[in-house]
Amino acid sequence: MTTISHIEDQNILLVTPSLLPESDDFQLWGEVFLAMQDINTIEFNQGADRHQWRFEFHSQAFELNYEYYSESIWISPEGIDATALLPDLHANISSNLQQ
Repeated sequence: MTTISHIEDQNILLVTPSLLPESDDFQLWGEVFLAMQDINTIEFNQGADRHQWRFEFHSQAFELNYEYYSESIWISPEGIDATALLPDLHANISSNLQQ
């Protein structure tokens, strides 16, 4: 089961899957993870050890980040308006994960 935590002092949502995706699988994993109401994927960027899905929630941009070496996945906002929406995004994703 995947859990998500709002780390307020860092303005991120920490995503903790029960099974971390392999580097080559993150594009599909992220696409499935973000397939929910009110979220639109924008683009996928892939690097050697870090991958990123850019997406929109309520017309604000966010990034779903994956870092292979630290084995971490997190969501970060792009800008002040997106930061203000982090609690709503957290609630939306949490609700979707429980279904």
